[in-house]
Amino acid sequence: MILVTGGAGFIGGNFVLDWLKVPGNEGIINLDKLTYAGNLATLASLKDDLRHIFVHGDIGDQVLVTRLLKEYQPRAIINFAAESHVDRSIHGPAEFVTTNIVGTFNLLECAREYWSGLSASSKNAFRFHHVSTDEVYGSLSATDPAFTETNSYEPNSPYSASKAASDHLVRAWFHTYGFPVVTTNCSNNYGPYHFPEKLIPLVILNALNGKPLPIYGDGQQIRDWLYVGDHCSAIREVLAKGKLGETYNIGGWNEKANIEVVKTICIILDELKPRIDGKSYIDQITYVKDRPGHDRRYAIDAGKIERELGWRPAETFDTGIRKTVQWYLDNPVWIEGVVSGSYRDWLSKQYN
Repeated sequence: MILVTGGAGFIGGNFVLDWLKVPGNEGIINLDKLTYAGNLATLASLKDDLRHIFVHGDIGDQVLVTRLLKEYQPRAIINFAAESHVDRSIHGPAEFVTTNIVGTFNLLECAREYWSGLSASSKNAFRFHHVSTDEVYGSLSATDPAFTETNSYEPNSPYSASKAASDHLVRAWFHTYGFPVVTTNCSNNYGPYHFPEKLIPLVILNALNGKPLPIYGDGQQIRDWLYVGDHCSAIREVLAKGKLGETYNIGGWNEKANIEVVKTICIILDELKPRIDGKSYIDQITYVKDRPGHDRRYAIDAGKIERELGWRPAETFDTGIRKTVQWYLDNPVWIEGVVSGSYRDWLSKQYN
């Protein structure tokens, strides 16, 4: 078995679905707290799959985590569980400290105790895979080289600071206790089942509903965009072949300014779902006040994972974003289940 934490969220849910598409793959214990971004509807296709065991719970619950490890004896843990939205971390940093730092600490300690009691062969085979973000590295200028695994940590938001702290804990558990860890730091993910507070799903849904498409500041913030399916395949490679104690940056080799991303989505929607009035969705773009501490540019150098593990993304931004827009057009039931009253209240507060 494999224990996946946060497996009802965006990236974790996609990973669980991708993993269980392969008939020979082992089963998954899926531990998720089901906060606002956790959605069991994402996993609806696994309802009758006996390889998927869902457990509603918190990585900070020591008793629960210890029981699950003892009962299911997983050969690996993949930790997706995290609070991950920068804007929410600015308004309420306490939850980010609790989940991303204290929760990771608890998961590490429970896993270390479990690992210490394994046989020698099981100990050698065990892995703790910590999934993190490129935001821990801080911000780049337009001319700086992309982030590599040796960049110093310079987080600029409560979210990225809490993830940086969790990365340091994972590293320390390897060097202090010999606990078998690997860490991956990914760039901005996009794709199916993405909660519509992040840029790409927000723009798609606002466009279709005739609402403004909010752009922070001048829209020239640059991000490296990684299709979530590519991220999942990279995690599988690192889990299988990654060197213990190492960090691997996972990127899409797709640097795009936010305004370019939004205009691309509008152009695709103009083709696939034209507005009734014949105008372009680009007309709905509106500029709003920039958020505090907004990093100007992120860029991932994913050369190490390609050199050492042979991984490279399969999707370009053009192919990945078209797949993403089409998925949102094809899945109105999933979207309707997500867009609740509390979600609308959050959008009003954030983008008013």
